[in-house]
This record gives sequence, structure tokens and C-alpha cells, in this order.
Amino acid sequence: QVQLVESGGGLVQAGDSLRLACVASKRTLNSYTMGWFRQAPGKARSFVAWINWSGTTTNYADSVKGRFTISRDNAKNTVYLQMNSLSPEDTAVYYCAAGRSVSTLPESWDFWGQGTQVTVSS
Repeated sequence: QVQLVESGGGLVQAGDSLRLACVASKRTLNSYTMGWFRQAPGKARSFVAWINWSGTTTNYADSVKGRFTISRDNAKNTVYLQMNSLSPEDTAVYYCAAGRSVSTLPESWDFWGQGTQVTVSS
């Protein structure tokens, strides 16, 4: 079992930046692909970004490409999401996920954090 704990969310203004962090309980995190998803009120959970186990391959949703950067530090069992040029459309609960395969579908991921709220005001 992998436990994931997100942090770093908050209330910011449009154009600001935030960095989310997700710490995993399991020391073998480096065997998992790590991802970030988000869920806005009244909407389904959607893919944001994933990074492979070694950190050499990443994938982003078109809506965040060029603004968000996913990274990981396996020595610290931590994955990050640097979010720049935030807009009100980025307002959502952001979830960290761990899985064995790369996918943009939430149902393909094995472990989830509890989420952290990001609110961007205009």
C-alpha cells in the first residue's frame, strides 16, 4: 500500500505561481509512475501530468502544457507540480496518484492522495 499526501495548495491571483508537493509513504516509490489530476466542482477528475519512474519522460494535458512542470525526487519520495501563469480555470482540487502504467485515465491509477485545493481568483 502506498499512502500519498499532497501539500502546497492555496488561494492565489491570476498570473501567480504555486508548487504542489506529494510525499509518498513507500520507499519504493521509484518503481511507480506518478501523476497529478484535478477535479473542478461539478466536473469529472481529469489528467494534468505524469512522470515516469526515472523522471526522464513526462506527459501533460494540453491545457497546462508550457505552464506546469512535473518533477520528482525519488530520494525524498516526493513528486512536485510547479504551476505558473495560473488562471481561474485552473481552480480545482489537485490529486496526486501512483501507478504501474502510464495513462491519462483516472481509473488506471492505483493509489491516490486526499487532494489539495487550488483556487485562482481573477
